[in-house]
Amino acid sequence: MEKRIVVTGIGIVSPIGSTKEDFVRNLKNGKSGISLIEHFDTADFSTKIGGVIKDYNPEPHIEKKKIKKMARFSQLGCSAAFMAIEDSKLDLAKEDLSRIGVVTGTGMGGLGVIEEEEQTLLDRGPKKVSPFLIPMLIANMLPGEIAIKYGFNGPNYTTTSACSSSNHALGDAMKILKAGEADIMVSGGSESVITPLGLAGFCSMKALSQRNDTPQTASRPFDKTRDGFVMGEGAGIVVLETLEHAQARGAFIYGELVGFGASDDAYHVTAPDPEGKAAILAMEAAIKSAGISKDEVDYINAHGTSTAMNDKIETFAIKKVFGDKAYKIPVSSTKSMTGHLLGGAAGVELIAILLSMRDGFIPPTINYEVPDPDCDLDYVPNIARQQQINCAISNSLGFGGHNSTIVVKRYVK
Repeated sequence: MEKRIVVTGIGIVSPIGSTKEDFVRNLKNGKSGISLIEHFDTADFSTKIGGVIKDYNPEPHIEKKKIKKMARFSQLGCSAAFMAIEDSKLDLAKEDLSRIGVVTGTGMGGLGVIEEEEQTLLDRGPKKVSPFLIPMLIANMLPGEIAIKYGFNGPNYTTTSACSSSNHALGDAMKILKAGEADIMVSGGSESVITPLGLAGFCSMKALSQRNDTPQTASRPFDKTRDGFVMGEGAGIVVLETLEHAQARGAFIYGELVGFGASDDAYHVTAPDPEGKAAILAMEAAIKSAGISKDEVDYINAHGTSTAMNDKIETFAIKKVFGDKAYKIPVSSTKSMTGHLLGGAAGVELIAILLSMRDGFIPPTINYEVPDPDCDLDYVPNIARQQQINCAISNSLGFGGHNSTIVVKRYVK
């Protein structure tokens, strides 16, 4: 019999909350975490807003002497991981640490560190560049730091596939557990690239919203007046276990990961395939691997970036997969509240599903005001809906054409 994989711990650091209860409360209340960027001068930037975490303090989770040796994405990810492990109530003294692994996703790693140290190189010369530059910037340092903290000797690496990074990490972690290569996996993702270079790059692509005067209304997935996505930062990490292992220790179970599918558009480096063929493939593969019928899916957490093409193509793909039933499935984008966390998005969005499943509601798509004829599904506009979620899918679609879909079910013994 194939192993069942369950979630037993949750950790989150996000623009709308850095504890699971703050996060779910703000998610339910439709609170926006978007504001003016204040940690650097945005005077010359066309976009001046982002989902910046302003209340983050790494010290409760990370030793003070280590903080300055870690990039912000690693700090956020470690905080989320440590919260998830604490939330899981694992007694690590009783565990075989060689059977615990870590797989996390990030899109760009320590971009801010690269910028800072490049300036040091230019201003002060190569001898003044930090000896911690390389270990700080490399994307795999987050799972490495988590393993070092706890002594986890199991599979350990990072997945990088742009905005699909966290979903790929979760899919890999699930496969490792199903294959019997570990009993416990820490997985999810983290991203923090709201930096001068990161913002400038996306501004030059004309990918970002320019609603600088009204930041909280800027991220408006599926709305006809959407004008681009809003960059966000944050981390969402979960503890995954085989059901057998979780039951043996009497763990609380948030939900069950039952399916995963991945594909590539093979079309363009940034634009989605206008026919959504590979996004369709990813959803179909995930549903097939979950061994469920399409009729069982009762919520879709959409990629829903608030860009003209993504929202249109994702809507089209959902309709191709589910047919007429697509109009009866609530579809929402929590990016309307958090902004787009890029490589960290899927980890946060999995947690949004799990906590909504726990508390019996469907998160809204806020700022939905003007219907778009090309986006004609039920996007749960503006107000959370009291409704039990039994089976959900979460889509992530990244630059390079990377598509991934994960399937989550309410846990039933």
